[in-house]
Amino acid sequence: MAKCIMVQGTCSNAGKSLLCAALCRIFKQDGYRVAPFKSQNMALNSFITADGKEMGRAQVVQAEAAGLAPDVRMNPVLLKPTSDVGSQVIVMGEARGNRTAREYWGDKRALIPVVRQAYDSLAAEYDIIVIEGAGSPAEINLKQDDIVNMGLARLVDAPVLLVGDIDRGGVFASLYGTVKLLDEDEQARIRALIINKFRGDVEILRPGLVQLEELTGKPVAGVVPYGKFDIDDEDSLSERLDRTGGAALVKIAVVRLPRLSNFTDFSALSRVPGVGVSYADKPAQLADADLIILPGTKATLADLRWLRESGMEAQILKQHAAGTPVFGVCGGYQIMGRSVSDPVGAEGGGSLRGMGLLPIDTVFQPEKTTVQAAGALGALAGVLEPLSGLAVTGYEIHMGETTRAAGAQPLVQLTRAGQAPVWDGCQAENAYGTYLHGVFDAAGVAAALAQALAARKGVTLADAAAYDDKRYKEEQYDRLADTVRQSLDMDLIYRILEGKT
Repeated sequence: MAKCIMVQGTCSNAGKSLLCAALCRIFKQDGYRVAPFKSQNMALNSFITADGKEMGRAQVVQAEAAGLAPDVRMNPVLLKPTSDVGSQVIVMGEARGNRTAREYWGDKRALIPVVRQAYDSLAAEYDIIVIEGAGSPAEINLKQDDIVNMGLARLVDAPVLLVGDIDRGGVFASLYGTVKLLDEDEQARIRALIINKFRGDVEILRPGLVQLEELTGKPVAGVVPYGKFDIDDEDSLSERLDRTGGAALVKIAVVRLPRLSNFTDFSALSRVPGVGVSYADKPAQLADADLIILPGTKATLADLRWLRESGMEAQILKQHAAGTPVFGVCGGYQIMGRSVSDPVGAEGGGSLRGMGLLPIDTVFQPEKTTVQAAGALGALAGVLEPLSGLAVTGYEIHMGETTRAAGAQPLVQLTRAGQAPVWDGCQAENAYGTYLHGVFDAAGVAAALAQALAARKGVTLADAAAYDDKRYKEEQYDRLADTVRQSLDMDLIYRILEGKT
């Protein structure tokens, strides 16, 4: 049975996910078979495994850091917000419908056996399990029937590292307050404290660290510096969404829909030398874009209304008419069509006129499509013609069924889970759309798209062709691991893991 160690935080976005990814990489480098685990995740940024199951992106990143294929057991419960008070509940990769927060908390105890079975199954196959908590363990109103912080630590007998984010300020109060709000048995589970995202000279912190150790009775395992690691983020707290472009030869604007999901679809584009990817929620922010992308969304109808009411739709149509290409993925693809209808009430019912950029119509269905797919782009026209025939891979997550008008041109031929190849997506006059998340991730696709956009405006991206996304990601994981290894007392971490402190 595997040993385990758990990372909890004083708040959301304290850096738990990246620290878990770093520990996964470090333990892998040290020769251990290691797997990540988060019992309950809340995020719109999800992934589909090879067997068609849906899980949170954070554990996908951690699995990659550990050198593993993502496995839904690593994230048995995923909550995908559908409103301010409700979420779609996904258990072991399969949607179980929408629940209000009150309904979910009332039913949560029934998920404990599912969580335990997933954890035990992983623990039987690996040497170490790195567990990530959620939010803060000191949310005293949520402690009853907790399955993701101290409740889970107690369930699997996990020692805990408590992480505080110094970049927000008040880290000493956050760490001390979190410890003191916990019950005595929970305090005893915390074996060490970590200060994350520090900028400056660690020696300046030294007196505070000594006093913190005296006040809490917990050792400080280290101070991790603020680092710029280009690793996929978990959710909308991501700093990526605040990027506004800046100097770049090629500028790509992703529309920042209110319920934007799977923004990691565009990470590969942002890494191509000479390309700038920004996120826009105001019409003026689209003005100089060489490509406008409509991303996935958890609420297609609501975000289509927002596009219309905010003036974004009018700006996109204006720029498309002037020659700017527009690309839609999943919900963004649906929005670009002639109509979107919801007869089953998946998003509250009703129908709306689409943007009319593509000759397609979408009707929501009661069953959710979750599948990996691979194939090749078809014969493309317009600005993206140079991408014709390129291999693509990715996955689909959608409730809608989309039909093309007679004679309309598809975008990509895909093979889904061993089925016969089918045509997906649509293209028409520099408008392109597909259900395939990750369509830009396969080798050469992001670079080819960037070069096509550069050629249209008469510039050259000299380094784009040499860019290797897979190698780049591996380098980023190694950089992250090196930084964390150098910053933490790894001898202490291993003693905690072995139960010797």
